[in-house]
Amino acid sequence: MRQSGATVLMEVPTYPYDQEYNTTKMKLELCVDRLYRKQLAKHLNGVVTFSNFDQIFGQKTLQISNGIDFAAIPIRHPSTKGREEIHLLAVAEIHYWHGFDRLIQGLALYQRQQPACQVIFHLVGELTGDRERQEILVPIQEQGLEQQVILHGALWGTALDALFDQADFAIGSLGRHRTGIDVIRTLKNREYAARGIPFIYSESDPDFDDRFYVIKAKPDESPIDIQQILDFLKLNTIFPYTIRESIQELSWKEQMNRVLQSDLLHQNSFL
Repeated sequence: MRQSGATVLMEVPTYPYDQEYNTTKMKLELCVDRLYRKQLAKHLNGVVTFSNFDQIFGQKTLQISNGIDFAAIPIRHPSTKGREEIHLLAVAEIHYWHGFDRLIQGLALYQRQQPACQVIFHLVGELTGDRERQEILVPIQEQGLEQQVILHGALWGTALDALFDQADFAIGSLGRHRTGIDVIRTLKNREYAARGIPFIYSESDPDFDDRFYVIKAKPDESPIDIQQILDFLKLNTIFPYTIRESIQELSWKEQMNRVLQSDLLHQNSFL
């Protein structure tokens, strides 16, 4: 591709990522990656990343944000119900680094207080492995949370839209520290914001860390404080449109403009 005169950039969205390869098959694939990735990087104009690293595989980087297509993500239309029942929602292909078990542990502690407000946690997505099933299914059964935690499996379209309309608050990644990652710009945070729903996460995301509709959880193994979420919702009235409008610069159009205007597209020398 370079010999043809093309400019070649490679995306490395999550870095470092070696620790995410946690099965035998994946570790074999990683061995091939480790053998060739620096050699490959020498033939690139640069690496595009959502991380804060200035270099990856010895190649200079262009740091952008994970982008979203606003046309593909409808804004939510919240239910007008009262606050006797609060619905939390997480949407993901569920991996251990999402840390949803921390939310379940926090919900178990909250339920022991015999609270007046009922909290329901909707978990949308497939459990990807044995560790995920162990960390999520076992505490649900042991803590008697079958009525408080609803496993929907994978959902799309109007069924997913309806859940977002019902939900009061969304759950982002709560376990990125388990893979040694501190700074990351996840698609999940951006899709929640595009939907217009406040949310919680534990990593550092420069695009959202100071937003008024976000709760930052500690990047550790402590249970999530459910009462903190309820207090946040009680004290803050946040309209979906306000959240969505706050991230217009995170559209793919805006992010790809940064790529097209980058100096990486106008240099032709290899490292």
